[in-house]
Amino acid sequence: MSYATNPVRLRVVERAQLARMPALIIVVYAAAVYLLFLAVLGYAVGFSAGFGVPKGIDQGPRAAVPVAVAIDLLLLLLFAVQHTVMARPWFKRRWTRIVPGPAERASFVLAASLVLALLFWLWRPVRGTVWNLSGPGADALWAVYAAGWATAVSSTFLISHFDLFGLRQAWLHARRGRYSPPPFTERGLYGRIRHPLMAGFVVVFWSAPVMTAGHLLFAATATGYILVGIAFEEHDLIRSLGDTYAAYRARVPALIPRPSLRRHSPGS
Repeated sequence: MSYATNPVRLRVVERAQLARMPALIIVVYAAAVYLLFLAVLGYAVGFSAGFGVPKGIDQGPRAAVPVAVAIDLLLLLLFAVQHTVMARPWFKRRWTRIVPGPAERASFVLAASLVLALLFWLWRPVRGTVWNLSGPGADALWAVYAAGWATAVSSTFLISHFDLFGLRQAWLHARRGRYSPPPFTERGLYGRIRHPLMAGFVVVFWSAPVMTAGHLLFAATATGYILVGIAFEEHDLIRSLGDTYAAYRARVPALIPRPSLRRHSPGS
């Protein structure tokens, strides 16, 4: 019986061919995707702030408010669907029948970067101003905005930055090393909140000295998606880590740290 008439043996051959894909190609692919991600991330900083890029969140071609809102919500929904579906274990199992396992994470990053770039390109500003701060108030919000990005980026290094963006998987494959996910950690910010990366993004979304209706739409929808995404992610984490993560979740808040209460002796 030929492979063409035996689907099971055909899939085995296809997986073997994927496994033999030159490691150098996967490394170059992962590196190129990472550079694209850095470019999109840099644009995101300027897009949210409204300066330093060709088109910010409140710039670009205008449309009637219902049309602009519909376009923007569809773009945000597209990102949410891509991010949620491609992160699920069941999707990864099926996806790695098409792409090599060491390139799976880089492919996720590529898809997310392209969807974000599409959002930046097609986003339509929505007229209306919710608040407009100037002077020290605006300066304070810009400082908080910068702190939000610093929190988001630094939190990736507390786990494994290069694993998160697919470089570690490709490098281990090239070195013929065995891949294992980064170990569970509570160091740094992860000892205070469970999702510092998402907390940093929430801070970024809302730290706008000038909050327009379009920016508010983006901030509210993206924050809502983060809350939903956390629920999906934690469901997977409990399945993979069991009681370890359940105890961590019971002890550490998700996004807002609890104030640290220190006991003082009477003479202090």
